[in-house]
Amino acid sequence: MLRRVTTTNRPRRPVAKPASGAPRTLALDVGGTGLKASVLNASGAMMAERVRVPTPYPCPPDILLATLAKLDTQLPAFDRVSIGFPGVVRGGRVLSAPEFTGAAGLGSPPDPRLVKAWAGYDLATEAARALGRPTRVANDADLQAAAVVKGKGLELVITLGTGVGTGLYEDGRLAPHLEIAHHPFRKSQTYNEQLGDAARKRLSSKRWNARVKLAVATLDALLFFDHVYIGGGNATRVSVDLGPKASLVDNAAGILGGIKLWDQPRV
Repeated sequence: MLRRVTTTNRPRRPVAKPASGAPRTLALDVGGTGLKASVLNASGAMMAERVRVPTPYPCPPDILLATLAKLDTQLPAFDRVSIGFPGVVRGGRVLSAPEFTGAAGLGSPPDPRLVKAWAGYDLATEAARALGRPTRVANDADLQAAAVVKGKGLELVITLGTGVGTGLYEDGRLAPHLEIAHHPFRKSQTYNEQLGDAARKRLSSKRWNARVKLAVATLDALLFFDHVYIGGGNATRVSVDLGPKASLVDNAAGILGGIKLWDQPRV
């Protein structure tokens, strides 16, 4: 049976105008294995060390919100919230949540109750209610991409972590999100299945890196990107030369992109 936790009765922080009119942003990076948070100042610098807790399972929306609400009590005061979520998000609503629909944990078969709970869930509105501040939500890879793109040409960000994420920007503008991770890649398997953390642990470093290189080349043939950034928790494990159009970026971008989300048109 799914646990139910109520967050709507949580006392709200008193609303105060930020110093010098510069808003502070609570940035939340929601992942399949961990939930991370920090507060960013107006320039996007972290005002406190990131806090992290394991992602709870099963994880219906109210359990996620309750866990996020506990995270913010460990951080400085904030004026607005940015959430990076591992799924398709449109207009603040969750269209897919593949990492949160398995009742027995990450990678387990989908539970119809969890699939129904997440389908169309208005995460932006409910998180704003739970956290007491205006909230924006975007796909986690799109959010990470916002922190690293230069605003020139077609830029792709690939995140390598529990699964695979992608974010695409053209001249600094966020493109509609594509779930490339779930598209067939090789041997009738998806990018997620071939490059995700389960595959990395199963393969030798050499074989996994060879797959990363092939994935980057395949996506270049598809998109003709001007630059690709490789991020996520497993970016540090990339040891193969990906060519002159590729850069590795720090996983902290998943937090730092939170400030940039408020510079984008509402997604």
